[in-house]
Amino acid sequence: MTTLSAGILLFLILDPLGNIPIFLSLLKHVPQRRRLWVMARELLIALAVLVAFLLGGQFILRVLQLKQESVSIAGGIVLFLIGIKMVFPPRDGGIFGPPGEGEPFIVPLAIPGVAGPSAMAALLLLTNSQPGRTAQWGIALFLAWLATAVILLSSTWLFRWLGESVLTAMERLMGMLLVALSVQMFLGGMVAFVHAA
Repeated sequence: MTTLSAGILLFLILDPLGNIPIFLSLLKHVPQRRRLWVMARELLIALAVLVAFLLGGQFILRVLQLKQESVSIAGGIVLFLIGIKMVFPPRDGGIFGPPGEGEPFIVPLAIPGVAGPSAMAALLLLTNSQPGRTAQWGIALFLAWLATAVILLSSTWLFRWLGESVLTAMERLMGMLLVALSVQMFLGGMVAFVHAA
């Protein structure tokens, strides 16, 4: 996997377009002048968590004694389920429950909104598949996060300009791409397992 394809994969998993309505809903009780600051803070917290997973991924896998093939297969399954959820979202639309009053902190915007379990699993998979390329995975993560941050920081404008139906269509397209990537990841893990057996 190249740095560019890893960045695209992480961008699809971070799902900024799908997070726009969630961010706007959870921030509607926050004063207008503080919304951008709160979003920036939550995005930076999410980046710190993801970088920690990127740097500590090898250690976690060693402690759990997981093989590359099992992580690849499991990662493919998790990404497949997330892609399916993006293509066919739940009817209630409630991922994080009802929005509360006041200013959200860490949960649910930073975690699991941006730095969700799927992004953490993908980083574990990347560091395990090619451990000598941590710097390249870091660049891919930063670029994916930067694109996500730009989209989410301009979420109010994008929601007004594109409308909910266009954002929904784009999120479903991203879901289809994620499903295709997850199948490839799963098949790669199966091939590696068969060769190792």
